[in-house]
Amino acid sequence: MEFICTKCGRKEAVTTRAAHCACGGLWRLAYEPPKFDLAEIDRNEWSLFRYRRFLALDDESWRGVSMGEGMTPVVRLDDNVLLKMDYFMPTLSFKDRGAAALIAHCKSIGVQQVVQDSSGNAGNAVAAYCARSGIGCEIFVPEGTSPKKIDMIRAHGAVCTVVPGTRDHCADVCREKVEREGVYYANHVYNPFFYEGTKTYIYEVFEQLGRIPANLVIPVGNGTLFLGAMYALEHLFNSGVIDRFPQIIALQSQNCDPLLRAAEHGKTEPEAVMPAPTIAEGIAIGKPMRGEEILALAKQHNVRFVHAPEDKILDARAALARRGIYCEHTTAANYAAYLEYCRLYGKTPDTLITMCGAGPMALALFCLRELRDGKLASEPAELVMHDTSARAARDTTHVVGYAGVHIFA
Repeated sequence: MEFICTKCGRKEAVTTRAAHCACGGLWRLAYEPPKFDLAEIDRNEWSLFRYRRFLALDDESWRGVSMGEGMTPVVRLDDNVLLKMDYFMPTLSFKDRGAAALIAHCKSIGVQQVVQDSSGNAGNAVAAYCARSGIGCEIFVPEGTSPKKIDMIRAHGAVCTVVPGTRDHCADVCREKVEREGVYYANHVYNPFFYEGTKTYIYEVFEQLGRIPANLVIPVGNGTLFLGAMYALEHLFNSGVIDRFPQIIALQSQNCDPLLRAAEHGKTEPEAVMPAPTIAEGIAIGKPMRGEEILALAKQHNVRFVHAPEDKILDARAALARRGIYCEHTTAANYAAYLEYCRLYGKTPDTLITMCGAGPMALALFCLRELRDGKLASEPAELVMHDTSARAARDTTHVVGYAGVHIFA
């Protein structure tokens, strides 16, 4: 199995510790999975590795890595919409799919130490799976990262290095260490094995429903779910198990939309944007590193980009909550974008929306409710916010991501 440079075409063994090609291009996997067949699924394995026949895995290292990720339920919201509850994961986000596959690869090739830069769910997922696998881990985070996120990363035994400056500068500092010390870069954007994990999102939907819905709503920041989903859909189509590609509805933040703008203008590279504060911070990526690949796939498969209107995200989250589904802002943005798509293109039945991240806020809300109802204690309590989204939204009366409960004794 080999990597191929997306820029110059150079080949390299997947055992390489090089984060990218010498020319600066990113790697992609030169791997052709066998024809998809439901009979090849290991139905005795209750994790995403039940699909390992179609994943670029060389050995059984995954057995010491998996924490039962995947197999998340599909819930009907209404007559037109299904929700794929992909925050029902060990670290409460879909990033566990990619982290599990990536760290399984690291274990397989004997990696002892990894680094990653992240300000959110990807860093926490990599830290958790490294802890599970006995691999040393350092996560670089930008200043201003939620203290609770840092606490979670450190709780897994990882070193968490806070870098002054922007998110982009944080990534530069991390990559400098990779180049200087040769440590393995377990990055969710750079490393193609991460997408082997996110491919399973589609395999899972097909196994659960026996089909792929006509419309799929997928958020796009760095494109980690989008790319994995597109690879898997191409696999299903080429295997003859689906006879047409679904309509992909790719959403971006209204305040940070380099891919949407590029697609509208027929460009092959993301447009330069100046990101504005957004409560959908999980997809607020101004310079997606795989932007050219995302746009090429979008053009090939007639993907439609749509905004998640900034002033509609809280309303969308409230609407979901009234149906029993509580989620963070970036996840609510998926539903807001779907409603915007319906406004632009009309009624859109048979739609599957990914619910990609929750954080611990559901537990915090439960504790708060129990406290206020006097079931757990008589002391007054309030919700405590620990997420940059709250500051961006100037809204600390709602749960955004990582949260806690302050009890006044």
